[in-house]
Amino acid sequence: MIETITQENFKEKVLEADGPVLVELWAPWCVYCRRLSPALDRLAVKLEGKIAVGKINVDEQPELERELDASTIPALYLYQQGAHGEKLVAPSSQAQVEEWIADQVADAGI
Repeated sequence: MIETITQENFKEKVLEADGPVLVELWAPWCVYCRRLSPALDRLAVKLEGKIAVGKINVDEQPELERELDASTIPALYLYQQGAHGEKLVAPSSQAQVEEWIADQVADAGI
């Protein structure tokens, strides 16, 4: 299941999460974001119990967009223990996202 991440729940759902959290910054008007959405839905199912998946709508959460320096969307961040590694901007495929996750989480099981 994909969580909706907001300024109000970011600390609880992302920074204080027990395990890794994949966060996508997106917008409803972003054609590429809409194209990537089915891949993230599949990943959320595939990673269930291992990595949580959340989405931040930059139109509704501009302060998070600024804090995360997401000048280009879609932008993906993988948080572990309250911090994120290098972001992935506009991935070309689900396989690219999976490879990026595997590079950061040894036991992701991808």
